[in-house]
Amino acid sequence: MESAPSRVKESYTTGARALARRSVGGLARTRITPNALTATGVTLCLAAAVLVPFENRDKLLFYWLAAAVFVVGSVLDILDGALARVGGKTTAFGAFLDSTTDRVGEGAMLTAIAFVFARVGNDTAVVFTVAAVAGSFLVPYARAKAEALGLRGDVGLGSRAERVVVITAGLVLAPWGVLEWAILLLAVTAWLTVLQRILHVRKQLIERNDGGTNV
Repeated sequence: MESAPSRVKESYTTGARALARRSVGGLARTRITPNALTATGVTLCLAAAVLVPFENRDKLLFYWLAAAVFVVGSVLDILDGALARVGGKTTAFGAFLDSTTDRVGEGAMLTAIAFVFARVGNDTAVVFTVAAVAGSFLVPYARAKAEALGLRGDVGLGSRAERVVVITAGLVLAPWGVLEWAILLLAVTAWLTVLQRILHVRKQLIERNDGGTNV
């Protein structure tokens, strides 16, 4: 029986995917390719990361501008998969490129945030950010490894969509000192999700009588 958080996540994930399919209906009839959306999305996320260090000039302007650009880039990153499915343009390379650029955009943003913390001597927040980077990278890796074993690995509340929301909220509220706490939340939820996926894979292997060895 699924837990309440899992049911909530499945519900809004299904809703988000349905909305994405409707949103790309028109795009599917154009020459715009999923890879073009992927490239545009990661470019915007990189641009958002470049904006963050300028917060020392005007916190409200640059944090909010970075948040807006990051959100647009992340939404495009969501829509590329929907466009591929709706338009029948799904390819192995496209899936690989999408997964890789996800890490690039998110890693660049967290690196920029770590730089801001380091500049003001907030070593604790830098450590949180490094932990968030490692956890965020391990979350999709754990899923990919599970699926390579023929198992489900998509459990947990710290997937990419949730991480985008937390980072964006942290940027929007950064002028009031909330960014450090958002990064702490990101790190904690990412590592909890990694642990959830490890335990979920182990449970599936035990049920399959593999004993959970060599995982």
